[in-house]
Amino acid sequence: MTKIGIDVGGTNTDALVLDGAAVVAAAKTATTADVTGGIAKALRLVLAQPGVERGAIEAVIIGTTHFTNAVIARQGLRPVAAVRICLPASAAIPPFADWPGDLRAVAGAGHHLLAGGHEYDGRPIAAFDAHGMHRVAREIAAAGVEAVAISAVFSPLDPRCEEAAGAILREHAPGLDVTLSHRLGRLGLMERENVAILNSSLMALARRTTRAFVAALRDSGIAAPLYLTQNDGTIMSETYAAGFPVYSFASGPTNSMRGAAFLSRIADAIVVDVGGTTTDVGCLRRGFPHEANNIVHVGGVRTNFRMPDVLSIGLGGGSIVDAATGAVGPRSVGFELTRRARVFGGDVLTATDVAVAAGLVELGDRSRVADLDSGLVRATVAAMHAMVADAVDRMKLDAAPTPLIAVGGGAFLIPPSIPGISEVITVPHGAVANAVGAAIAQVSGEVDRIFRGLPREEAIARARAEAVEQAIRSGAEPASITVVDVEDLPLAYLAGNTLRTRVRVVGDIAGAAGA
Repeated sequence: MTKIGIDVGGTNTDALVLDGAAVVAAAKTATTADVTGGIAKALRLVLAQPGVERGAIEAVIIGTTHFTNAVIARQGLRPVAAVRICLPASAAIPPFADWPGDLRAVAGAGHHLLAGGHEYDGRPIAAFDAHGMHRVAREIAAAGVEAVAISAVFSPLDPRCEEAAGAILREHAPGLDVTLSHRLGRLGLMERENVAILNSSLMALARRTTRAFVAALRDSGIAAPLYLTQNDGTIMSETYAAGFPVYSFASGPTNSMRGAAFLSRIADAIVVDVGGTTTDVGCLRRGFPHEANNIVHVGGVRTNFRMPDVLSIGLGGGSIVDAATGAVGPRSVGFELTRRARVFGGDVLTATDVAVAAGLVELGDRSRVADLDSGLVRATVAAMHAMVADAVDRMKLDAAPTPLIAVGGGAFLIPPSIPGISEVITVPHGAVANAVGAAIAQVSGEVDRIFRGLPREEAIARARAEAVEQAIRSGAEPASITVVDVEDLPLAYLAGNTLRTRVRVVGDIAGAAGA
């Protein structure tokens, strides 16, 4: 199967044509402010290369940080009304209470608390207040609010209150963007509620963005279906992405890690991806990113949904260097690197300039940094190497020596040896590993459920069957589906034999098995 993988970063947009396991063409271009401009240019560059047949493309897979950047920059968000079904419990800390003030001002459209929800053992806290929900729905419709997030206490255990509230909302305002928290988050009311609010706030932007992506493909003469990558290294359809944009929040680092595993043929390693603005460090386990089990902050908001465990630091090829002190970042020239860096004719001293002066890489015009003090160059390189080594040490899962795969356009900033690392590995096409990760992304199915009164083996078997069915519905080739993760946790505080079971499976896009 021939696929195009595209990754849109803060500095560069990378595109790659993959035919089976062979890289046919690759291109890197500056990301544009409108995102789609960079995608269109990257497509033109790869499609113009020898050996690429436009009509042979069977799928296009895009990874983007667009929605994460929208939250961080507080742009493109819509106000959301938060409905929490919890009374008489869980009212002490209202929705939005822990949000940064500037983000709350942009995305907050008030909150409503209603009776309902469940106890930890599945017993109702109180009867769901359907009458009150009708009143709230009328108020939301009258206020002109277009996005709503609904959360209920312990809804992952029993989602009926959220589902009933959603049905009532759509009855009064059919065009509302509604997110039910149990479809996104895990146990933990406030974090799950926060994810649902962020998702609803981004849905309009997600629809515009996916439509623009489709238009860019159409204008390029590509008729293949479009997919977007998710936080776990798998894909979702454009339609699904428009409804659940938060699933793409960390797809950039995830794509890089998956691409590193594919290019190196190493399934367990540390991956360091150096871009133009940041360096992302994560751990590969069985070829997939190690998932975060703790709270993950997005734009200053606490969340607890499916995210890779990645550490980002303010070091990249475009990081601005203080010529007086040698301090590096976190500010960066970003996608203006090829215009503002000194080796490219600009007047800003960047990490790339220092690397060129130190002989770490050949880029631009080296004579433009010949005047840099050698002591400053050595000290700055040492500081950058120390930043990478510290980040790696913080992310290692154990003390055993581990291989490190260096990828990204700024991989020349990674030191050749690091304490606790058995070897530093570079790979062909490593500069576009993120696009490789997008191109190889598979279809996933995941079930995270609580089973009662079943033996452990039967609970896991049921969860596996549901996950496989979900993957097939999402477009996976049945014969290619494999289990990549199984977790089971006995819930001792619940009556009877109660087990929380999570199973994740992946499979090739239908028609790609064996490609």
